[in-house]
Amino acid sequence: MKHRGRHRRRRRGRALRATLAGTALALTAAATLISASQATVADAPGALRPVAASGGAGQPHLAEHRVPGRWLDRLASKMGRPVGVGTVLEGADLPLRDAAGCPAADKRSLPVEPAATRAYCFGGSDTRGWRAGAVTTSGDADDDGRWGGNRVILSGWTRGTEGGSLDGPAPGQGLAKVAFVDANDPGAPRYTWALLAVPVDGGRDYRGLVSALSGMVWYQDKLLVTTREGGRDALYVYDLDRIQRATVESDAVGRVRGGWSAHGYRFVLPAVGSYTLPGGGGASRPATVSLDRSTSPDSLVASEWVPADGDRRTRLWRYALSRDPDRSGLLATDSSGRAAPTEEYETKAADVRGVLAYRSGWYLDRAAGSPGGHGTLWRQDTEGARAAECGTDETRNCWSGGSGSLSYWEETGEVWSQSGRMLFAVPLTSVDRASR
Repeated sequence: MKHRGRHRRRRRGRALRATLAGTALALTAAATLISASQATVADAPGALRPVAASGGAGQPHLAEHRVPGRWLDRLASKMGRPVGVGTVLEGADLPLRDAAGCPAADKRSLPVEPAATRAYCFGGSDTRGWRAGAVTTSGDADDDGRWGGNRVILSGWTRGTEGGSLDGPAPGQGLAKVAFVDANDPGAPRYTWALLAVPVDGGRDYRGLVSALSGMVWYQDKLLVTTREGGRDALYVYDLDRIQRATVESDAVGRVRGGWSAHGYRFVLPAVGSYTLPGGGGASRPATVSLDRSTSPDSLVASEWVPADGDRRTRLWRYALSRDPDRSGLLATDSSGRAAPTEEYETKAADVRGVLAYRSGWYLDRAAGSPGGHGTLWRQDTEGARAAECGTDETRNCWSGGSGSLSYWEETGEVWSQSGRMLFAVPLTSVDRASR
């Protein structure tokens, strides 16, 4: 699909307030208020500290690499003509359940304050053994909120990392897949899966992407995902006009007898490029990302992951996205093909699992301190930090404990995230009001 011209229509105040069946979300919030014996008020991380551009080890200049076009053409010649998002959505036959019909154990992971205004759950059979870690929407892809006339949510999952860290899947596990959710009807969203892959052998085959999927941004026709694969890799790039059909249904990945397999899924996305770090595996790296449409040009923001017992501050970065029509969906780079941060900050917030920036505010999703607990969503800027309070003890542990990346759908005013099998939305205005 060709990227349409820019036509920003900022519709502030139009955040959708869909009423979920019954009082499911209200009951969930009431049931999950945290007592004083379970949690204490988290220490506020204070103000963001700007870091001067230095080009040092803490500032990741990302080197862009393209998969050779002949590799992709060779793969397409063997697998068949690539398809786009619209074709994938035609095969979306798995229902997302409304929160009212979701298991109580899943709903306990929803935010307490502010409460979700929309929430759904994935089925257990096709997510068992997989961990949700990233979300992005057609609100990122285009500023009218649609792609080819469709409202779409992409939900990223990684196999074998349930209960694990952002360091990646356990040895021998891995694989990453994306649920393409047809969100045209908010009352009956449906989805199907596509496997993320990497071309090998000159485009004669592909292998699965073996990495924890902790951040994801769909911008124009490209999907950028964070990766821990290979030490230096920071982001992989996928072209949503280059989705291939699998022709053999099996657990294998790649070329098999009789055709092509994608671990049992009908679609596979072969990577078209990547961004690598200048240093080794120990260099600071983006662990979660999101899109900011409030800047000019639009920008990708990123946070690294520093554990709660780490001995340094967490770094945040902003990268400009390219305005060149021939580089749609890619980062702006210099003549040597490197993307340098345009802004960098440090924060005392640790264990950041999701980052969002809009106008002057940065929103940091800090994970729960204990299994089954709730996390904190900090609104931070260069003046200070604020977070919602809830419960009789006014704890700040009010956000979803297991949530991952954050994505702001500017056209609807909603922040999307996911926790376990729950996919949910909260109006950004509610987040701001709750954290005053």
